[in-house]
Amino acid sequence: LKSGIKELEFLRKLNEADPDDKFHCLRLLSNFYHKQHLCLVFEPLSMNLREVLKKYGKNVGLHITAVRSYAKQLFRALRLLKKCQILHADIKPDNILVNETKLVLKLCDFGSASYASDCEITEYLVSRFYRAPEIMLGLPYDYGIDLWSVGVSLYELYTGKIMFPGKSNNEMLKLFMDLRGKIANKLVKKAALRDKHFDSDFNFIYREQDKITKNEKVSVLSNIPVSRDIQNELIGNQRLPEDQLKKVLQLKDLLDRILVIDTSKRITIKEAMIHPFVDEKI
Repeated sequence: LKSGIKELEFLRKLNEADPDDKFHCLRLLSNFYHKQHLCLVFEPLSMNLREVLKKYGKNVGLHITAVRSYAKQLFRALRLLKKCQILHADIKPDNILVNETKLVLKLCDFGSASYASDCEITEYLVSRFYRAPEIMLGLPYDYGIDLWSVGVSLYELYTGKIMFPGKSNNEMLKLFMDLRGKIANKLVKKAALRDKHFDSDFNFIYREQDKITKNEKVSVLSNIPVSRDIQNELIGNQRLPEDQLKKVLQLKDLLDRILVIDTSKRITIKEAMIHPFVDEKI
């Protein structure tokens, strides 16, 4: 009940701040109590983006024009959240609903949301695959966690594949570093949870399960070379028409700017909204 009341409060605040329904957060139509249960009545929306992906883009993803349109709408939702000083803290394709035509999306499920001023260090905030590195490291976090989740979701919408499918926070950090290189010592130094993942010399303590014996295998890594290439993952060996290729390369650039481990260097919501991927039509 407590989380339901909290969700009600956030939805009301978001709906009031967006009277013309332009910022893509779910509309609450009414609420009532039934046998001591709080019931929330929402606008009818038919499917979430996980289901859309399964139905229309299983393992191959959606068309770049659809991904661009969804990106634009998601950034608008993030802008409203920031205006209301709210962190959603559970953005993923499952929590993004679309209408019958699949053209309009709404961010839903504010059950994990909090005010930006109430952030406490908790390493399991946000569903793991969509969880930003600052949460896992125990660093201060703000609106950038939702932006990270949107970035990872956009990759998944276009490729049909989960970008960072780690089985633990430790493996997630390793996957981030495979893409971005080793996390800077100055960040590790500030991390409240650094001892879980790094030794005193800033080497990464990688815990993985041995594929054969299933025992935990611990490796101390002083260097993590970049072994992933987003551009290659987005394009692969498909031959795209020039206009589409241009959009995909813009998506790659946008992801490069969102998926930055150091939050002070990550693109802002405002900057994301005017990025060429979102701003320029195909």
